Amino acid sequence: MSKRSNSMKKLALHWKIIIGMILGIIIGFVAVIIDNRTGSESNTVKRIVIDYVKPFGTIFINGLKLIAVPLIVASLVKAISDMKDISKLSKLGGRTLITYIATTVVAVIIGMVLVNLIKPGEYIPLEIRESLSVQYQEAAQGKIDVALSQKETGPLQALIDLVPSNIFEAASENKNMLQVIFFAILFGIGIILSAPEKTKTVKDFFDNLNEVVLKIIDLIMIYSPLGVFALMASLVAENPDPGIFAGLGMYSLTLLLGLAIMIFGVYPLLVYLFTGKKYGFFFSGIGPAQLVAFTTSSSAATLPVTMERVEEHLGVKKEAASFILPIGATVNMDGTSCYQAVAAIFIAQAFDIDLSIGAQLGIILTATLASIGAAAVPSAGIIMLVIVLGQAGIPEAGIALIFAVDRPLDMCRTVVNVTGDAAVSMIVAKSTGQLGDPKVKDWDDHYNNENSATN
Repeated sequence: MSKRSNSMKKLALHWKIIIGMILGIIIGFVAVIIDNRTGSESNTVKRIVIDYVKPFGTIFINGLKLIAVPLIVASLVKAISDMKDISKLSKLGGRTLITYIATTVVAVIIGMVLVNLIKPGEYIPLEIRESLSVQYQEAAQGKIDVALSQKETGPLQALIDLVPSNIFEAASENKNMLQVIFFAILFGIGIILSAPEKTKTVKDFFDNLNEVVLKIIDLIMIYSPLGVFALMASLVAENPDPGIFAGLGMYSLTLLLGLAIMIFGVYPLLVYLFTGKKYGFFFSGIGPAQLVAFTTSSSAATLPVTMERVEEHLGVKKEAASFILPIGATVNMDGTSCYQAVAAIFIAQAFDIDLSIGAQLGIILTATLASIGAAAVPSAGIIMLVIVLGQAGIPEAGIALIFAVDRPLDMCRTVVNVTGDAAVSMIVAKSTGQLGDPKVKDWDDHYNNENSATN
């Protein structure tokens, strides 16, 4: 019994999460199969999964969201106040934003090249298009209304939205992460500009708060395999008719190919070129965060895990990671930008709309800016897609065509976003002399060592 217990403790976190994910998929499919074979109109077994398994996944996501705002505030204030020099802050911030924007443009271009070569819109039969449009028209209209309300606010509304009128109100809603980041940066700058003897108590508070938050993350991550299991089981059980997915297969494959190029090609290549770190090192370090990103579909909810993996396993010093990653979780949406490019042209192809080179260049610019403004929450990209479609003269109602497959693809887009955050943090940290050797090789070793030290 003790040997089995010890072997489970030695099993790396990402393997535990993968096991939980596989078991969840199996349970979800079993529930669907049993209800289909018994002809249960009430979907008895699926209801059991949804009512008694899904809540554990919701609790896991809520736990990650719960710690997101305290993590951003504590880590950013600590990171900025540790710099003790405004010039150092501007250097780190400038390189971070430039690198994030560069990877976003690359993602958009990759998506556009692929969708123009494969032309997935031409594979959609007319009857499926009509069926999907009717089925998802109401939901699509809701997204269109949200996007139109954002467009009517004016070109500089993003700057207005950046500055909160009430920080407590901004912190109470995870969609206002940019406002929280703005306040945290401003607060940290205030500490730097103040006399050290007068701000020592405040700085010590945030330093200690950051340590407490990291301990809470450790506790939440113990139960991540259970949370992932519950999320995957409920997702499979709630899936719509697989026939819908078959009709949009080429669109999904095109987007997945673009996302795969970013994950397995662009990011590890950039990491190797700029830091010298090899392929296996990068993926073994960021793996668990990618899996959590896949199941939660939220960069913000995954942020605690991303920070732990980047600092402990990829060697990025806490000062750099605490500044770069919270910003990346909000403004770096490479997966979303690639998706917007593919989706926009796919919808145009489905409706036989020929887009000029100028229109497609406009999509690159609009998708880049829209992805930066997308909230780090599930399915935020589809709202911003409406703006991209409107700019290119493509009917906004076309998003109804992709609604059926948006959720699983959103999970994959989030993996790209989180992977990009980690890669950029390593690149920028290397350029500023803040990239070293990882502290631990495995998350479980880190947790066990911490417990041993405490005991």
